[in-house]
Amino acid sequence: MKGAIPLNDVNRKALEDLIGYVFTDKDRLDRAITHASARPGKGVNYERLEFLGDRVLGLCVAEMLFRTFREAKEGELSVRLNQLVSAESCAAVSDDLGLHRFIRTGADVKKLTGKAMLNVRADVVESLIAAIYLDGGLEAARSFILSNWEGRAARAEGARRDAKTELQEWAHARFGVTPSYRVDERSGPDHDPRFTVTVEIRGVAPETGIDRSKRAAEQAAATKILEREGVWPKSHAAD
Repeated sequence: MKGAIPLNDVNRKALEDLIGYVFTDKDRLDRAITHASARPGKGVNYERLEFLGDRVLGLCVAEMLFRTFREAKEGELSVRLNQLVSAESCAAVSDDLGLHRFIRTGADVKKLTGKAMLNVRADVVESLIAAIYLDGGLEAARSFILSNWEGRAARAEGARRDAKTELQEWAHARFGVTPSYRVDERSGPDHDPRFTVTVEIRGVAPETGIDRSKRAAEQAAATKILEREGVWPKSHAAD
């Protein structure tokens, strides 16, 4: 995000052209691309928008899957949903649109790389969805989502299941036990927290996951065991 494009009328227009929506309230657009570390003013960042956008995205993608895959059972639909609303998918949408050029962050965030930077790119997509929803309603948000997710849904054939669910079923079948998760540490600033979680299964070596939420860290830890034990093929995604 180093050297983000200044927010003036010309660049706002360029951003609106990229996302395919013209805002009535330009302040909503500005807020949607402003990370808390930029500190332009108390509360003037995308954190609350991200919360809402995550729910709007989930609703619209779930509806799209329900209508597209008419023969799919609930389990398959859940797998597809989890993949399509993941941070990786949202970051990929951000990259396809070139949103990184517009995101406003503080100097500390500009130094981040890897998974941390992926989360920032993903968060901005969710915040933009919320801003569009608040400015133009559900139909406007749905239009943006469908234009950027329909093709991804069609390609998501080999989607992995939810890691915690997969690990629980494997542990039950193999050992007759349920995995237990423990939060070892919470660190980092409020706008970029880090949770360290350990998952334990009797008879299996534990694994630790680190991510921005407790659930994501649990998923990361579960994935490590699944890959280590050969239940899942190893991922080559960057850490």
